[in-house]
Amino acid sequence: MRSATETADLVRRGELSAVQSVREAFDRIRRLNPRLNAFIQLDQQAAEAAARDIDARVARGEPVGLLAGVPIGVKDIEECKGFPITQGSWFMRDNPVCTADSRHVARLRAADAIPIGITAMAEFGMDSATNSLLWGVTRNPWNPDLTPGGSSGGSSSAVAAGMVPLATGTDAGGSIREPAAFTGLVGLKPSHGRIPKQDGFANFAVLGALTRTVADCARHLDVAAGPDDGDRQSLPAFGQRYESQIETLDVRGLRVLWSGDVGYAVVDPEVEAIARGAADRLIAAAGLVERSVPFSPINPYRHWAVILLSNLEADFSRQGILPDGLDRLSRPVQHLIGLMRASRQDIDVDASWKQLHRLEQQVAELFGQVDLLMTPATACTPYTADALIPEVIAGRDASAHGAQPFGMLANVCWNPAISIPAGLTAAGLPVGLQIMARRHRDDVLLRLARLAERAKPWTYPSFDGIAA
Repeated sequence: MRSATETADLVRRGELSAVQSVREAFDRIRRLNPRLNAFIQLDQQAAEAAARDIDARVARGEPVGLLAGVPIGVKDIEECKGFPITQGSWFMRDNPVCTADSRHVARLRAADAIPIGITAMAEFGMDSATNSLLWGVTRNPWNPDLTPGGSSGGSSSAVAAGMVPLATGTDAGGSIREPAAFTGLVGLKPSHGRIPKQDGFANFAVLGALTRTVADCARHLDVAAGPDDGDRQSLPAFGQRYESQIETLDVRGLRVLWSGDVGYAVVDPEVEAIARGAADRLIAAAGLVERSVPFSPINPYRHWAVILLSNLEADFSRQGILPDGLDRLSRPVQHLIGLMRASRQDIDVDASWKQLHRLEQQVAELFGQVDLLMTPATACTPYTADALIPEVIAGRDASAHGAQPFGMLANVCWNPAISIPAGLTAAGLPVGLQIMARRHRDDVLLRLARLAERAKPWTYPSFDGIAA
Protein backbone atom coordinates (compact mmCIF):
# COMPACT_ATOMS: atom_id res chain seq x y z
CA MET A 1 0.00 0.00 0.00
CA ARG A 2 1.15 3.52 -0.75
CA SER A 3 2.03 5.77 2.16
CA ALA A 4 0.10 8.96 2.84
CA THR A 5 2.94 11.13 1.54
CA GLU A 6 3.32 9.03 -1.62
CA THR A 7 -0.42 9.16 -2.29
CA ALA A 8 -0.68 12.92 -1.72
CA ASP A 9 2.36 13.71 -3.85
CA LEU A 10 1.06 11.59 -6.73
CA VAL A 11 -2.38 13.19 -6.52
CA ARG A 12 -0.89 16.68 -6.34
CA ARG A 13 1.14 15.99 -9.50
CA GLY A 14 -1.88 14.55 -11.31
CA GLU A 15 -0.30 11.09 -11.56
CA LEU A 16 -2.95 9.39 -9.39
CA SER A 17 -6.59 10.27 -9.07
CA ALA A 18 -8.02 10.80 -5.60
CA VAL A 19 -11.02 8.73 -6.67
CA GLN A 20 -8.74 5.78 -7.44
CA SER A 21 -7.04 6.19 -4.04
CA VAL A 22 -10.38 6.08 -2.26
CA ARG A 23 -11.67 3.11 -4.23
CA GLU A 24 -8.51 1.14 -3.51
CA ALA A 25 -9.02 1.77 0.21
CA PHE A 26 -12.62 0.58 0.11
CA ASP A 27 -11.64 -2.51 -1.86
CA ARG A 28 -9.17 -3.48 0.85
CA ILE A 29 -11.66 -2.66 3.60
CA ARG A 30 -14.26 -4.94 1.98
CA ARG A 31 -11.76 -7.79 2.00
CA LEU A 32 -10.15 -7.35 5.43
CA ASN A 33 -12.50 -5.43 7.69
CA PRO A 34 -15.04 -8.24 8.22
CA ARG A 35 -12.32 -10.22 9.99
CA LEU A 36 -10.64 -7.33 11.82
CA ASN A 37 -13.53 -5.00 12.71
CA ALA A 38 -11.28 -1.95 12.47
CA PHE A 39 -13.82 0.34 10.78
CA ILE A 40 -17.26 0.53 12.39
CA GLN A 41 -18.82 3.14 10.07
CA LEU A 42 -18.08 3.94 6.42
CA ASP A 43 -19.36 6.35 3.76
CA GLN A 44 -17.97 5.63 0.31
CA GLN A 45 -20.38 7.98 -1.45
CA ALA A 46 -19.24 11.03 0.53
CA ALA A 47 -15.59 10.00 0.23
CA GLU A 48 -15.78 9.70 -3.56
CA ALA A 49 -17.54 13.06 -3.80
CA ALA A 50 -14.67 14.68 -1.88
CA ALA A 51 -12.18 12.85 -4.11
CA ARG A 52 -13.87 14.07 -7.30
CA ASP A 53 -13.61 17.64 -6.04
CA ILE A 54 -9.87 17.23 -5.44
CA ASP A 55 -9.36 15.70 -8.90
CA ALA A 56 -11.27 18.57 -10.49
CA ARG A 57 -9.10 21.16 -8.75
CA VAL A 58 -5.93 19.35 -9.83
CA ALA A 59 -7.22 19.26 -13.41
CA ARG A 60 -7.81 23.03 -13.30
CA GLY A 61 -4.29 23.63 -12.04
CA GLU A 62 -5.48 24.78 -8.62
CA PRO A 63 -3.45 24.04 -5.48
CA VAL A 64 -4.45 21.13 -3.25
CA GLY A 65 -3.37 20.25 0.26
CA LEU A 66 -0.50 18.25 1.74
CA LEU A 67 -2.77 15.23 2.27
CA ALA A 68 -4.59 15.46 -1.05
CA GLY A 69 -6.54 12.31 -1.82
CA VAL A 70 -5.34 10.42 1.26
CA PRO A 71 -8.11 8.22 2.71
CA ILE A 72 -8.05 8.36 6.52
CA GLY A 73 -9.86 6.81 9.45
CA VAL A 74 -11.14 8.87 12.37
CA LYS A 75 -11.27 7.41 15.88
CA ASP A 76 -14.75 7.07 17.33
CA ILE A 77 -14.17 9.91 19.79
CA GLU A 78 -13.50 12.85 17.45
CA GLU A 79 -16.32 14.74 15.79
CA CYS A 80 -16.35 13.99 12.07
CA LYS A 81 -18.97 15.58 9.88
CA GLY A 82 -21.48 13.08 8.53
CA PHE A 83 -20.95 10.40 11.19
CA PRO A 84 -22.39 9.80 14.66
CA ILE A 85 -19.71 9.39 17.33
CA THR A 86 -20.34 6.79 20.03
CA GLN A 87 -17.06 6.38 21.96
CA GLY A 88 -17.65 2.66 21.65
CA SER A 89 -20.60 2.73 24.02
CA TRP A 90 -24.06 1.17 23.74
CA PHE A 91 -25.33 4.18 25.68
CA MET A 92 -24.31 6.52 22.85
CA ARG A 93 -25.69 4.36 20.06
CA ASP A 94 -28.39 6.89 19.14
CA ASN A 95 -26.12 9.93 19.01
CA PRO A 96 -26.95 12.27 16.13
CA VAL A 97 -24.76 12.66 13.07
CA CYS A 98 -22.05 15.28 13.56
CA THR A 99 -22.68 18.48 11.63
CA ALA A 100 -19.09 19.74 11.97
CA ASP A 101 -15.56 18.41 12.39
CA SER A 102 -13.35 18.66 15.45
CA ARG A 103 -10.45 21.10 15.13
CA HIS A 104 -8.11 18.20 14.42
CA VAL A 105 -10.28 16.57 11.76
CA ALA A 106 -11.05 19.98 10.23
CA ARG A 107 -7.33 20.63 9.73
CA LEU A 108 -6.85 17.24 8.08
CA ARG A 109 -9.83 17.84 5.81
CA ALA A 110 -8.54 21.33 4.96
CA ALA A 111 -5.33 19.63 3.79
CA ASP A 112 -7.56 17.55 1.48
CA ALA A 113 -7.37 14.31 3.45
CA ILE A 114 -10.57 12.31 2.93
CA PRO A 115 -12.20 10.83 6.06
CA ILE A 116 -13.77 7.61 4.81
CA GLY A 117 -15.03 6.16 8.06
CA ILE A 118 -14.88 5.83 11.83
CA THR A 119 -12.51 3.41 13.56
CA ALA A 120 -13.35 1.38 16.65
CA MET A 121 -12.17 2.30 20.13
CA ALA A 122 -12.36 0.82 23.61
CA GLU A 123 -15.52 1.97 25.38
CA PHE A 124 -14.90 5.50 26.65
CA GLY A 125 -11.19 4.84 26.01
CA MET A 126 -10.96 2.72 29.16
CA ASP A 127 -9.02 -0.36 28.05
CA SER A 128 -5.72 -1.52 26.55
CA ALA A 129 -7.67 -3.60 24.04
CA THR A 130 -10.58 -2.57 21.80
CA ASN A 131 -13.87 -4.32 22.52
CA SER A 132 -17.39 -3.07 23.10
CA LEU A 133 -20.90 -4.44 23.33
CA LEU A 134 -21.96 -1.96 20.65
CA TRP A 135 -19.35 -2.74 18.00
CA GLY A 136 -17.76 -6.05 19.01
CA VAL A 137 -14.13 -7.15 19.13
CA THR A 138 -11.41 -5.46 17.07
CA ARG A 139 -8.50 -7.66 16.01
CA ASN A 140 -4.83 -7.46 15.12
CA PRO A 141 -3.88 -8.18 11.47
CA TRP A 142 -0.63 -9.81 12.61
CA ASN A 143 -2.77 -12.42 14.39
CA PRO A 144 -6.55 -11.91 14.49
CA ASP A 145 -6.81 -13.88 17.73
CA LEU A 146 -4.96 -11.03 19.43
CA THR A 147 -5.73 -7.40 20.20
CA PRO A 148 -4.39 -4.45 18.19
CA GLY A 149 -4.25 -2.52 21.46
CA GLY A 150 -6.40 0.23 22.86
CA SER A 151 -7.97 2.51 23.11
CA SER A 152 -7.08 3.47 19.50
CA GLY A 153 -7.22 -0.16 18.36
CA GLY A 154 -9.46 0.35 15.34
CA SER A 155 -7.04 2.92 13.97
CA SER A 156 -3.99 0.72 14.54
CA SER A 157 -5.68 -2.32 12.98
CA ALA A 158 -6.82 -0.32 9.94
CA VAL A 159 -3.41 1.23 9.27
CA ALA A 160 -1.40 -1.94 9.94
CA ALA A 161 -3.66 -3.92 7.59
CA GLY A 162 -3.18 -1.30 4.86
CA MET A 163 -6.83 -0.22 4.70
CA VAL A 164 -5.73 3.41 5.08
CA PRO A 165 -2.25 4.90 5.50
CA LEU A 166 -3.26 7.16 8.39
CA ALA A 167 -5.88 7.15 11.13
CA THR A 168 -6.38 9.46 14.08
CA GLY A 169 -5.88 8.47 17.70
CA THR A 170 -5.97 9.91 21.18
CA ASP A 171 -3.54 9.22 24.01
CA ALA A 172 -4.18 9.79 27.73
CA GLY A 173 -1.92 7.04 29.04
CA GLY A 174 -0.47 5.24 26.02
CA SER A 175 -3.53 4.83 23.78
CA ILE A 176 -1.60 5.70 20.62
CA ARG A 177 1.76 4.18 21.53
CA GLU A 178 0.56 0.78 22.81
CA PRO A 179 -1.56 0.10 19.68
CA ALA A 180 1.39 1.23 17.56
CA ALA A 181 3.70 -1.21 19.35
CA PHE A 182 1.18 -4.06 19.11
CA THR A 183 0.76 -3.60 15.34
CA GLY A 184 4.25 -2.50 14.21
CA LEU A 185 3.40 1.16 13.54
CA VAL A 186 4.71 4.62 14.26
CA GLY A 187 2.73 6.21 17.07
CA LEU A 188 3.63 9.71 18.27
CA LYS A 189 2.15 11.13 21.45
CA PRO A 190 2.85 14.80 20.67
CA SER A 191 3.76 17.42 23.23
CA HIS A 192 0.76 18.49 25.26
CA GLY A 193 -0.96 21.26 23.30
CA ARG A 194 0.82 20.58 20.01
CA ILE A 195 -2.49 19.69 18.32
CA PRO A 196 -5.42 21.79 19.58
CA LYS A 197 -8.30 19.96 21.19
CA GLN A 198 -12.01 20.53 20.85
CA ASP A 199 -13.28 20.16 24.38
CA GLY A 200 -11.32 22.30 26.82
CA PHE A 201 -8.60 21.64 29.35
CA ALA A 202 -7.05 18.17 29.55
CA ASN A 203 -4.61 16.99 32.20
CA PHE A 204 -3.39 13.93 30.31
CA ALA A 205 -4.99 13.45 26.87
CA VAL A 206 -3.59 14.55 23.50
CA LEU A 207 -4.52 14.02 19.86
CA GLY A 208 -2.39 12.29 17.27
CA ALA A 209 -2.31 9.64 14.57
CA LEU A 210 -1.02 6.19 13.69
CA THR A 211 1.01 5.68 10.51
CA ARG A 212 3.32 3.16 8.87
CA THR A 213 6.10 5.65 8.06
CA VAL A 214 7.86 8.48 9.84
CA ALA A 215 7.31 10.82 6.89
CA ASP A 216 3.56 10.25 7.20
CA CYS A 217 3.74 10.95 10.92
CA ALA A 218 5.68 14.17 10.29
CA ARG A 219 3.37 15.37 7.54
CA HIS A 220 0.36 14.72 9.75
CA LEU A 221 1.92 16.90 12.43
CA ASP A 222 2.73 19.62 9.90
CA VAL A 223 -0.95 19.73 9.00
CA ALA A 224 -2.50 19.24 12.44
CA ALA A 225 -0.21 21.22 14.76
CA GLY A 226 -0.38 24.90 15.60
CA PRO A 227 -2.15 27.28 17.94
CA ASP A 228 -5.88 27.81 18.16
CA ASP A 229 -7.51 30.46 20.32
CA GLY A 230 -10.27 27.98 21.14
CA ASP A 231 -7.79 25.82 23.09
CA ARG A 232 -5.87 27.76 25.72
CA GLN A 233 -3.40 24.87 26.06
CA SER A 234 -2.36 24.97 22.40
CA LEU A 235 1.30 25.68 21.72
CA PRO A 236 2.78 28.30 19.38
CA ALA A 237 3.62 27.22 15.87
CA PHE A 238 6.82 25.20 15.50
CA GLY A 239 8.07 27.50 12.76
CA GLN A 240 9.58 24.78 10.54
CA ARG A 241 8.38 21.75 8.61
CA TYR A 242 8.60 18.57 10.66
CA GLU A 243 8.82 16.64 7.40
CA SER A 244 12.00 18.52 6.52
CA GLN A 245 13.46 18.12 9.99
CA ILE A 246 13.30 14.32 9.86
CA GLU A 247 16.04 14.42 7.22
CA THR A 248 18.24 17.28 8.46
CA LEU A 249 18.03 17.81 12.24
CA ASP A 250 21.38 17.19 13.95
CA VAL A 251 20.87 14.90 16.95
CA ARG A 252 24.46 13.72 17.36
CA GLY A 253 25.70 13.78 20.92
CA LEU A 254 22.30 13.79 22.57
CA ARG A 255 22.41 11.95 25.88
CA VAL A 256 20.18 8.92 26.32
CA LEU A 257 19.20 6.73 29.25
CA TRP A 258 18.00 3.21 28.52
CA SER A 259 15.75 1.61 31.13
CA GLY A 260 14.14 -1.76 30.67
CA ASP A 261 11.77 -1.37 33.60
CA VAL A 262 12.07 2.20 35.03
CA GLY A 263 12.33 0.56 38.42
CA TYR A 264 8.78 -0.73 38.77
CA ALA A 265 7.66 -2.50 35.59
CA VAL A 266 7.37 -6.23 34.99
CA VAL A 267 8.38 -6.80 31.35
CA ASP A 268 8.45 -9.90 29.20
CA PRO A 269 12.19 -10.71 28.73
CA GLU A 270 11.85 -11.19 24.97
CA VAL A 271 10.08 -7.83 24.61
CA GLU A 272 12.78 -6.10 26.63
CA ALA A 273 15.59 -7.73 24.64
CA ILE A 274 14.09 -6.76 21.27
CA ALA A 275 13.50 -3.17 22.40
CA ARG A 276 17.04 -2.97 23.78
CA GLY A 277 18.43 -4.19 20.47
CA ALA A 278 16.52 -1.49 18.62
CA ALA A 279 17.79 1.11 21.08
CA ASP A 280 21.38 -0.02 20.51
CA ARG A 281 20.98 0.25 16.72
CA LEU A 282 19.51 3.73 17.01
CA ILE A 283 22.16 4.94 19.44
CA ALA A 284 24.82 3.87 16.93
CA ALA A 285 23.03 5.21 13.86
CA ALA A 286 22.24 8.60 15.43
CA GLY A 287 25.54 9.12 17.22
CA LEU A 288 23.89 9.33 20.62
CA VAL A 289 25.75 9.07 23.92
CA GLU A 290 24.39 6.54 26.39
CA ARG A 291 24.46 7.60 30.02
CA SER A 292 23.97 5.64 33.23
CA VAL A 293 21.73 7.73 35.47
CA PRO A 294 19.76 6.51 38.51
CA PHE A 295 16.06 6.72 37.67
CA SER A 296 13.41 4.98 39.77
CA PRO A 297 10.33 7.16 39.47
CA ILE A 298 6.98 6.74 41.13
CA ASN A 299 4.74 4.26 39.34
CA PRO A 300 2.01 6.60 38.10
CA TYR A 301 -0.43 3.84 37.13
CA ARG A 302 -2.56 3.72 40.28
CA HIS A 303 -2.48 7.48 40.90
CA TRP A 304 -3.41 8.22 37.29
CA ALA A 305 -6.29 5.73 37.58
CA VAL A 306 -7.50 7.19 40.88
CA ILE A 307 -7.68 10.69 39.39
CA LEU A 308 -9.36 9.63 36.15
CA LEU A 309 -11.77 7.16 37.72
CA SER A 310 -12.54 8.77 41.07
CA ASN A 311 -15.76 10.32 39.77
CA LEU A 312 -16.56 7.54 37.32
CA GLU A 313 -19.48 6.02 39.19
CA ALA A 314 -20.98 9.43 39.98
CA ASP A 315 -20.59 10.52 36.34
CA PHE A 316 -22.23 7.34 35.07
CA SER A 317 -25.08 7.77 37.56
CA ARG A 318 -25.64 11.35 36.43
CA GLN A 319 -25.71 10.21 32.80
CA GLY A 320 -28.24 7.49 33.56
CA ILE A 321 -25.84 4.64 32.86
CA LEU A 322 -25.82 3.45 36.46
CA PRO A 323 -27.27 1.85 38.49
CA ASP A 324 -29.42 -0.07 35.99
CA GLY A 325 -27.10 -0.20 32.97
CA LEU A 326 -24.07 -2.04 34.36
CA ASP A 327 -24.69 -5.12 32.21
CA ARG A 328 -24.69 -2.97 29.05
CA LEU A 329 -21.19 -1.67 29.69
CA SER A 330 -18.28 -3.58 28.20
CA ARG A 331 -16.54 -6.13 30.42
CA PRO A 332 -13.38 -3.98 30.87
CA VAL A 333 -15.45 -1.01 32.06
CA GLN A 334 -17.45 -3.24 34.40
CA HIS A 335 -14.16 -4.55 35.75
CA LEU A 336 -12.88 -1.03 36.43
CA ILE A 337 -16.09 -0.10 38.23
CA GLY A 338 -15.70 -3.21 40.36
CA LEU A 339 -12.12 -2.28 41.24
CA MET A 340 -13.13 1.26 42.17
CA ARG A 341 -15.96 0.01 44.37
CA ALA A 342 -13.69 -2.49 46.10
CA SER A 343 -11.01 0.10 46.83
CA ARG A 344 -13.21 3.11 47.54
CA GLN A 345 -12.01 3.39 51.14
CA ASP A 346 -8.39 3.62 49.94
CA ILE A 347 -8.95 6.36 47.35
CA ASP A 348 -7.35 9.71 48.14
CA VAL A 349 -7.41 11.97 45.09
CA ASP A 350 -5.40 14.74 46.73
CA ALA A 351 -2.67 12.29 47.74
CA SER A 352 -2.55 10.92 44.19
CA TRP A 353 -2.16 14.41 42.73
CA LYS A 354 0.72 15.03 45.12
CA GLN A 355 2.41 11.85 43.94
CA LEU A 356 2.02 12.84 40.29
CA HIS A 357 3.45 16.28 41.02
CA ARG A 358 6.38 14.56 42.67
CA LEU A 359 6.76 12.37 39.58
CA GLU A 360 6.88 15.49 37.44
CA GLN A 361 9.84 16.71 39.45
CA GLN A 362 11.57 13.33 39.15
CA VAL A 363 11.22 13.42 35.36
CA ALA A 364 12.39 17.04 35.26
CA GLU A 365 15.49 16.05 37.23
CA LEU A 366 16.14 13.21 34.78
CA PHE A 367 15.96 15.55 31.79
CA GLY A 368 18.41 17.83 33.52
CA GLN A 369 20.94 15.04 33.03
CA VAL A 370 19.88 13.42 29.74
CA ASP A 371 18.00 14.41 26.61
CA LEU A 372 16.19 11.14 25.93
CA LEU A 373 14.67 8.19 27.78
CA MET A 374 14.36 4.90 25.89
CA THR A 375 12.23 1.99 27.13
CA PRO A 376 10.18 -0.83 25.71
CA ALA A 377 6.87 0.59 24.49
CA THR A 378 4.86 -2.10 26.28
CA ALA A 379 5.39 -4.75 28.93
CA CYS A 380 4.20 -7.63 26.76
CA THR A 381 3.23 -8.70 23.28
CA PRO A 382 -0.38 -8.42 22.06
CA TYR A 383 -2.71 -10.50 24.21
CA THR A 384 -6.02 -12.23 23.45
CA ALA A 385 -8.37 -9.88 21.62
CA ASP A 386 -11.31 -10.14 24.03
CA ALA A 387 -9.32 -10.53 27.27
CA LEU A 388 -8.96 -8.13 30.18
CA ILE A 389 -5.68 -6.27 30.70
CA PRO A 390 -3.09 -8.86 31.75
CA GLU A 391 -2.21 -8.90 35.43
CA VAL A 392 0.47 -11.57 35.06
CA ILE A 393 3.37 -11.09 32.62
CA ALA A 394 6.18 -13.63 32.23
CA GLY A 395 4.85 -15.42 35.31
CA ARG A 396 5.09 -12.35 37.53
CA ASP A 397 2.51 -10.06 39.10
CA ALA A 398 1.98 -7.10 36.76
CA SER A 399 -1.29 -5.86 38.27
CA ALA A 400 0.41 -2.63 39.37
CA HIS A 401 0.63 -1.44 35.75
CA GLY A 402 -0.82 -3.83 33.17
CA ALA A 403 0.32 -3.90 29.54
CA GLN A 404 1.60 -0.33 29.23
CA PRO A 405 3.61 0.75 32.28
CA PHE A 406 5.82 3.18 30.38
CA GLY A 407 3.27 5.31 28.57
CA MET A 408 1.87 7.34 31.44
CA LEU A 409 5.16 9.08 32.27
CA ALA A 410 4.80 11.25 29.17
CA ASN A 411 1.12 11.98 29.72
CA VAL A 412 1.56 12.99 33.34
CA CYS A 413 4.60 15.17 32.60
CA TRP A 414 3.44 16.50 29.19
CA ASN A 415 6.54 15.27 27.35
CA PRO A 416 6.41 14.02 23.77
CA ALA A 417 6.98 10.28 23.30
CA ILE A 418 6.94 7.96 20.32
CA SER A 419 6.67 4.22 19.73
CA ILE A 420 8.49 2.84 16.71
CA PRO A 421 8.85 -0.73 15.46
CA ALA A 422 11.69 -2.53 17.25
CA GLY A 423 11.45 -6.00 15.74
CA LEU A 424 9.47 -9.23 15.86
CA THR A 425 9.31 -11.97 18.47
CA ALA A 426 10.01 -15.60 17.70
CA ALA A 427 6.24 -15.94 17.22
CA GLY A 428 6.28 -13.16 14.64
CA LEU A 429 4.60 -10.47 16.75
CA PRO A 430 5.62 -6.80 16.71
CA VAL A 431 7.47 -5.13 19.58
CA GLY A 432 7.84 -1.36 20.00
CA LEU A 433 10.63 0.88 21.25
CA GLN A 434 9.48 4.00 23.10
CA ILE A 435 11.54 7.19 23.05
CA MET A 436 10.63 10.09 25.33
CA ALA A 437 12.15 13.55 24.87
CA ARG A 438 12.20 16.89 26.58
CA ARG A 439 9.01 18.88 26.46
CA HIS A 440 8.24 20.37 23.04
CA ARG A 441 11.00 18.42 21.22
CA ASP A 442 8.69 16.48 18.93
CA ASP A 443 11.17 17.25 16.14
CA VAL A 444 13.91 15.28 17.90
CA LEU A 445 11.68 12.22 18.24
CA LEU A 446 10.69 12.31 14.59
CA ARG A 447 14.31 12.66 13.48
CA LEU A 448 15.35 9.70 15.63
CA ALA A 449 12.45 7.65 14.34
CA ARG A 450 13.53 8.40 10.77
CA LEU A 451 17.10 7.35 11.52
CA ALA A 452 15.82 4.09 13.01
CA GLU A 453 13.62 3.53 9.97
CA ARG A 454 16.61 4.01 7.67
CA ALA A 455 18.94 1.85 9.76
CA LYS A 456 16.58 -1.13 9.62
CA PRO A 457 13.63 -0.54 7.27
CA TRP A 458 10.27 -1.76 8.54
CA THR A 459 8.28 -4.18 6.42
CA TYR A 460 4.71 -5.44 6.61
CA PRO A 461 3.11 -8.67 5.39
CA SER A 462 0.27 -8.31 2.89
CA PHE A 463 -2.25 -9.71 5.42
CA ASP A 464 -4.36 -10.87 2.47
CA GLY A 465 -4.69 -14.28 4.05
CA ILE A 466 -6.88 -12.96 6.86
CA ALA A 467 -9.64 -12.00 4.42
CA ALA A 468 -11.08 -15.49 4.65
